[in-house]
Amino acid sequence: MRVEPAAALVGHVVVPGDKSISHRAVLIGALGEGDTSVHGFGRSGDTQATVDAMRTLGAEVEDVADDELLVHGAGLRGLRAGTVDCGNAGTLMRLLTGVLAGQEGEFTLTGDESLTPRPMERVAAPLRRMGADVETTDGHAPLVVRGSGALRGIEIQPEVASAQLKSAILLAGLNADGPTTVVERIPTRDHTERMLEAAGVRVRRGASSVTVEPAGALRLEEVSVPGDFSSAAPLLVAAALVPGSDLTIHDLGVNPRRTGLLDVLERMGARITVYNRRRAGGEWVGDLEVHSSELTATDVAAEEVPRLVDELPLFALAAAGARGDSRLTGAAELRVKETDRIETVTTGLRALGVHIRARDDGFDVRGVPARPTGGRMSSDGDHRIAMLAAVAGVTSREGVEVRDADAVAISFPGFFDLLDSVSRR
Repeated sequence: MRVEPAAALVGHVVVPGDKSISHRAVLIGALGEGDTSVHGFGRSGDTQATVDAMRTLGAEVEDVADDELLVHGAGLRGLRAGTVDCGNAGTLMRLLTGVLAGQEGEFTLTGDESLTPRPMERVAAPLRRMGADVETTDGHAPLVVRGSGALRGIEIQPEVASAQLKSAILLAGLNADGPTTVVERIPTRDHTERMLEAAGVRVRRGASSVTVEPAGALRLEEVSVPGDFSSAAPLLVAAALVPGSDLTIHDLGVNPRRTGLLDVLERMGARITVYNRRRAGGEWVGDLEVHSSELTATDVAAEEVPRLVDELPLFALAAAGARGDSRLTGAAELRVKETDRIETVTTGLRALGVHIRARDDGFDVRGVPARPTGGRMSSDGDHRIAMLAAVAGVTSREGVEVRDADAVAISFPGFFDLLDSVSRR
């Protein structure tokens, strides 16, 4: 797909429901008693994999509308043994491993060629400490989980700051014999603990830890899913960079553990206003208005990475259009995503005329307050890189040919249409 330069990004839009919350709504709803009505469900390749997984494991999920589901709970220990294809969804595979650790039977989790190489031992190891029987394939998928009715509650401080790892441990803790505590060196997104609390689980949150008590039953009657911040992020960066832009994104999730990109862009001088901030279903929601502005360079270090890990490729493009030199460090986790995102970002943007150099744990960018030239950029099948290439196209001088553009369907099937609707030419 070819994406042409935009003269400005103008308009009012909404983005699909939050992918992280959509995953969790289906998983936790399937473990509940009774029905869970999910409004604003963010339907994509990844979240459909979660719906299909729960159906495979015996929980009925009704499609009420494209963005609405009714999940009929199978109960906390009611899933049936089977083989689940997680597709490209790393969130599903890691969280489901924690869920299945306390079920009865043997479960096999597989995935596509992008998911299979990603590290899974980081999840399996703490679950084994809890008494679960989890086998990986040389540290990767496929995984085999043999459920245990005798899980032990533990206190653990994971080596990797990961909301997926934390969530897997907490979900296993629902079926443990005592409290389960995860201590975090760096806070990560907290959608799981918020939703468990809404489902009636006793959750204790400290400054650097979260504890769940064993649950007798879950009851999650309704979930309202806000707009996905990661889906909005490409539009935010594009509007910040293209002169004359005036873009508003409505009903967006602004959970502070997800919006690190806002802090970084504001530090760079971006003109972004969050208004109509409110609570909906335990999550913060607001409307964001962004105007173009001249950006200045900044650095992003390890302590900020978990709050914008999905948006770090977009930070590289923002840094390319800023005045001065920017640096990302402490982000080695990018090398084990759908692609090695440090390499795909640096190789792809360099081909468009961006001055960027890879580091072991990040990259250095020499900013030039002018549009990149343009050219060709491949996503290598990574949805975040496909969206980065598209934003590079609207901010470029000559446009960008995006190869493997259909990868966006993993998280945001309608992305190109929405981007085109607000691009003035």
